[in-house]
Amino acid sequence: MGLLKHSLIVVVLPSVLFFGCATPTESKKQEAMEKQSSWKSEVRDLLKVYGHRNWIVVADAAYPQQSNPAIRTIAIDASHLQAVEFVSGLIEKAKHVDANIYVDEELAFVPEKHARGIESYRNGLDKVLSGKSTQALMHEEIIRKLDESAKLFNILILKTDLSIPYTSVFFQLECGYWDSGAEKELREAIPGD
Repeated sequence: MGLLKHSLIVVVLPSVLFFGCATPTESKKQEAMEKQSSWKSEVRDLLKVYGHRNWIVVADAAYPQQSNPAIRTIAIDASHLQAVEFVSGLIEKAKHVDANIYVDEELAFVPEKHARGIESYRNGLDKVLSGKSTQALMHEEIIRKLDESAKLFNILILKTDLSIPYTSVFFQLECGYWDSGAEKELREAIPGD
């Protein structure tokens, strides 16, 4: 009997240690953290190779996957505003890029009665982008700019599960250490340019 009891302890104890460490809830939390870490790592890595004229878009749930191979779409497991804050913060810390930030002009006119949560979203977006220069353009105009850039440059779409219209935020990357004023002066200084 002593040997049988000892054998059970040897078999059961490792099983409990191996399988009993994480509850199903903890396991799901761990999986969600890994997914979130995965897309964030991917964005960090891409930002290292992205530069002037690349785009990063934080899109709502209805944003279409485009057929152009230069436009990569990934579904992320994060709230829309968390993704905007993360991308904005990465760009702010990067030395090699800055961004023109575009929002849909339609966003300011979408009524709460047709899009529940829009007021809260607008307030949250204002807080996340506080102090940053943003430009509101009609959605189709932003898409034309993005499509034109995609003819030569890569674009990353981070698709969230937000289901409120006209909430996508577009980051058109620019050079972080050379601005348009410096470029203008350079062009004026070059004879015949």
